[in-house]
Amino acid sequence: MAELAQIGSRIGEQASLIGLGASALSGGLFGVLGTAAGRVAGFFERRQAFAQERARWSHEMALLELQSRTRAAETEAEHRLIDTQGAWQALEGSYEAEARIGDSYKWVNAVRALTRPTLTVLLWGVALAIFAGTNKAQGAPQSFVETITFAATAATLWWFGDRSRARQ
Repeated sequence: MAELAQIGSRIGEQASLIGLGASALSGGLFGVLGTAAGRVAGFFERRQAFAQERARWSHEMALLELQSRTRAAETEAEHRLIDTQGAWQALEGSYEAEARIGDSYKWVNAVRALTRPTLTVLLWGVALAIFAGTNKAQGAPQSFVETITFAATAATLWWFGDRSRARQ
């Protein structure tokens, strides 16, 4: 029986060693599988985080583009306002300069009074000559035609604008 007890003890030791080896092997296997699963999960997490970052960047780019358009529109509006203010200031200065001119000799006053109407009629005459001979005027530069049209219109509106203000 002592021999049986020894054999049983050896078998128990061997079983204990086998169990210990199996535990170590299975623990290592689960550790490797856990690491691999963590890496795979980390890959998908990074991919999702990158997709979120890309969406955020796209959103920020859209916002920056809208802000740029808004700034451009504001700048354009400011330029138009400055141009309009400058035009009104020029017109006001013209009126003030005209008001400062005092009376002079009768012929000087007559020439001064006839200058604007004469220029207006002459400018419209040139404009009508250009438009009447449009086929002939095709050789004329477009800027010339536009300039004459601008001058005739401006002279007419300034003349009548000045007269309406004088009546008030």
